[in-house]
Amino acid sequence: MSESNNKRMSAQEAIDRFVPDGCSLAIGNYTVGSCMELIFELVRQGKKGLTVYSQSGVIDVEVLVAGGCVEKLVSTYVYRGGGRAGGSAVERALQNHTLEMEDYTNFEYNARLVAGMHGFTFIQVLEGVRATDLFEKRTFMGEDKYRIIACPYTGKEILTVPAANPDVCIVHVQRADRFGNAQYWGALGSVAAAALASKRIIVSCERIVDEDIVQSSPHLTIIPAYRVDAVIEMPWGAHPMEVLGHYNRDIMMYSLFAGACGKEDKMRAWMNEWVYGCKDREAYLGQYIRKYGTNILERLRTRPYFSAPADYGAAFTSMWDEEGREINMGVTEDELEAFLKENGALYE
Repeated sequence: MSESNNKRMSAQEAIDRFVPDGCSLAIGNYTVGSCMELIFELVRQGKKGLTVYSQSGVIDVEVLVAGGCVEKLVSTYVYRGGGRAGGSAVERALQNHTLEMEDYTNFEYNARLVAGMHGFTFIQVLEGVRATDLFEKRTFMGEDKYRIIACPYTGKEILTVPAANPDVCIVHVQRADRFGNAQYWGALGSVAAAALASKRIIVSCERIVDEDIVQSSPHLTIIPAYRVDAVIEMPWGAHPMEVLGHYNRDIMMYSLFAGACGKEDKMRAWMNEWVYGCKDREAYLGQYIRKYGTNILERLRTRPYFSAPADYGAAFTSMWDEEGREINMGVTEDELEAFLKENGALYE
């Protein structure tokens, strides 16, 4: 690829350029390795009126809602520590009617993204949900949350959900190259489908690596460069959540957040210190080290556990040379013709 396809930029630039107010936004990560710095940057920039897709919202969704960014939420699970009594930013917003939420099962949420990824307009889902409140209770999606149609082949009633095609997906991965080829490994969940169903994709990663590293492990590339709009190198970009192969979840920081989110004033203080008070991830890590030192972070770093490499070797990589001429594949044309005649495979 040419240098003009280099998509490296800062988180500030990527969020400013590609996430307008009022858009639909998918949080690509599912439970682990969440794109925390991109979430924090959305809040710092004061994005408003977002419709957020999140398969499993913990700190990420709570922070976005506490920051006043979210108007509508599509999810399967949100932390909401303590439930209605304990409260959380999401619970308070629901009770204050400043947030609308549509609940789906994990299967249905993924089905919507898979449908969007493949260009479908809807997809059939398991009909057992018709006996639950998920089917009965609807907010901003109304009749479009589920539709029952007749199967064109059997005539039987089938339950369907609409495809999801968010305007933007934000996602954190282990590594990417400067062009945006994003590589991820570990529990996949809806990560690939959330990204590929979306119209724009912003990738943050622990490391930006050379293209030959990506080319040597193509099975790890879940998002190809041509679909990516921005790539940001962001070490510790998911902290306090974990990233396989880099660091474990920070239980201490997670617990501090859990203790803060139950009360609005405590949540505001936490946000002021860790989101608004830190202009970027480097400042966030600096604040963490000033308060708690480096020992915890060092203990969180993962110990190596490498998988066996795959051999992608071949005698040749193409049948053609750079000038478009056919390559000698180990035999000359005369030898090949003689062989075929001898074996009765070439007829005059």
